[in-house]
Amino acid sequence: MKSNCLHLAIPAGDLATAKIFYCDILGCKTGNSEDGRWVDIDFWGNELTLHQSEEKLPNVRHKVDMGEVAVPHFGIHLPEDEFQALKGRIKAAGLEYLDKPYRRFVGGDYEQETFFIEDPNGNVLEMKTMVNPELMFK
Repeated sequence: MKSNCLHLAIPAGDLATAKIFYCDILGCKTGNSEDGRWVDIDFWGNELTLHQSEEKLPNVRHKVDMGEVAVPHFGIHLPEDEFQALKGRIKAAGLEYLDKPYRRFVGGDYEQETFFIEDPNGNVLEMKTMVNPELMFK
């Protein structure tokens, strides 16, 4: 059986705090877990495993068209309505963007709105909505 589910495990700091961010703000659901050690998050159909930790991933900035972006980072491409709803939840939670929403490649095949946000342990997420998602890997 072929699976298209990506699995990513990251240091999450305090799991209870991380679950609030990923579930209450981002809108994800929890899955399997080992109490006090790790929890699986349904990250839009992908398996994100949050590990209880004291460490954080190092971040550096790399130059791209929109400036310098934090690396490493991960994220998801969302339909426009889900993307806008997510921005609303972030605003309602009083969270700050690491990099505010920005429109890239305007007028081109890859036009998108993107923003970067940090989870409570400093992991960087890039959230996007594509104008033409069907052209992403043409």
